[in-house]
Amino acid sequence: MTTEELEAAARAWIAAWNAHDLEAILAHYADGIVFQTPTAVARWGRADGVLRGKDELRRHFARGLELVPALHFELEQIFTGPDGYAVLYRRENGNRVIDTVELDGAGRAVRGRALYAGKQA
Repeated sequence: MTTEELEAAARAWIAAWNAHDLEAILAHYADGIVFQTPTAVARWGRADGVLRGKDELRRHFARGLELVPALHFELEQIFTGPDGYAVLYRRENGNRVIDTVELDGAGRAVRGRALYAGKQA
């Protein structure tokens, strides 16, 4: 993917979250996604914070949207690389987050990680 395509994918991902559109969010992920996030530790008791597969991700993201009805991401920066991108954004609660995304040949996330500047439930 070109830098422009990667940036467009990142912006579409942010827009899907801000629209609270679970299906649009999940469209960015491959079926076999491996996603690591501290919120999986807090919500599901996963010591390693790893969610595997789109079904687990769907449950996790749906729960996040339920817990935070005012959820909003303010994009600060997009970083691109040969096989993916990272986004730096600020949450509605003021927390800053970096999401890293490794993409497959179809442009869907196969591996991701969320990193928070502060504690996030």
